[in-house]
Amino acid sequence: MNILVINCGSSSLKYQLIDSETENVLAKGLCERIGIDGALTHQPAGKDKIKSTPAMPNHKVAIQLVIDQLTDAENGVVKSLDEISAVGHRVVHGGEKFTSSCVITDDVIKEIEACNVFAPLHNPAALIGINACKELMPGLPMVAVFDTAFHQTMPPKAYLYAIPHEYYEKYGVRRYGFHGTSHQYVAGKAAQMLGKAPEDLKLIICHLGNGASVSAVNGGKCVDTSMGLTPLEGLVMGTRSGDLDPAILEFIAEKENLSLSEVMDVLNKKSGVMGLSGVSSDFRDVKAAAEAGNETAAHALEVHRYRVAKYIGAYAAAMNGVDAIAFTAGLGENDDESRAVIAEYLGYLGAYIDPERNDVHGEDAIISTDDSKVTLLCVPTNEELMIARDTAALVK
Repeated sequence: MNILVINCGSSSLKYQLIDSETENVLAKGLCERIGIDGALTHQPAGKDKIKSTPAMPNHKVAIQLVIDQLTDAENGVVKSLDEISAVGHRVVHGGEKFTSSCVITDDVIKEIEACNVFAPLHNPAALIGINACKELMPGLPMVAVFDTAFHQTMPPKAYLYAIPHEYYEKYGVRRYGFHGTSHQYVAGKAAQMLGKAPEDLKLIICHLGNGASVSAVNGGKCVDTSMGLTPLEGLVMGTRSGDLDPAILEFIAEKENLSLSEVMDVLNKKSGVMGLSGVSSDFRDVKAAAEAGNETAAHALEVHRYRVAKYIGAYAAAMNGVDAIAFTAGLGENDDESRAVIAEYLGYLGAYIDPERNDVHGEDAIISTDDSKVTLLCVPTNEELMIARDTAALVK
């Protein structure tokens, strides 16, 4: 069964065609600058990337171009759409309604629209992709896979905020969490690497990239996570501030003569390691600046790593113990220095990193010492595969 995985942004579209039986990626690509001038990168398995600049006035045209590439006589990987069994769509926010992936119906689309208020940039883009696929591939089953779904097993003590309860009852203001598809994949993969059932493990998963989150997974279920109502809460990220004193918003607004929305823009797009360092939102650039003697950049990295270590400690307490800690996503998978520095904080847990084993980049590995009481893991995430698995399971 071939599953087409679609991840729509406001002006971009990532895709993969995955054979759900072998879990091999048959082709993948990226449509960029949709609505501007258009740029397409397509890569069939085992071949070089093919780049072009076709006009892409909207997502419907972009998806038609994807179909054309996948079925192309020379560079395609299937002869026709008949060889594609279903489409899996990444949807950022499913609110409390969606606790797992589901087959897309008209009612599901309405419920996703109702969650637009929580993810005004992401959910509408996903809906555009869903509607375009419905039009271009009529009758083909489609599945929505939600970033928030994996975290819906959190108990009230973890997801409720200490504000008037009426805001939760009236508006759904609570912690939802994000990166759930990644955390779910890594939880399963970590259990497999350790040769144990997910039900028998207490895991802390550190999804560290430009966007970052930590989750506590007890017995295969998420019991807490660092992102909140929106992806702004939690860790220090590329451009997002993470946790801070809410009074800072009013303070900055008054001092800088900014509106609330302008302050939120600062916290979402001009903060994090970019704001702290004054260098870049790319951790590699910040690291290079720190190594060149930029003290502010060095402090930015210290703040980021310290915040991760604090959350690990909090979640070890929340679960009354931890069996393994997994590092994933771009930074978590590839930055051995960050992993090592974070691990230095974890001696009280009996968690010790092995410098030689930690010299891995983007591959599955146990990176702790043999005598470490807590196993440390590097686990490359694969959200597209998780989406394909959910989709195949629902449409079989």
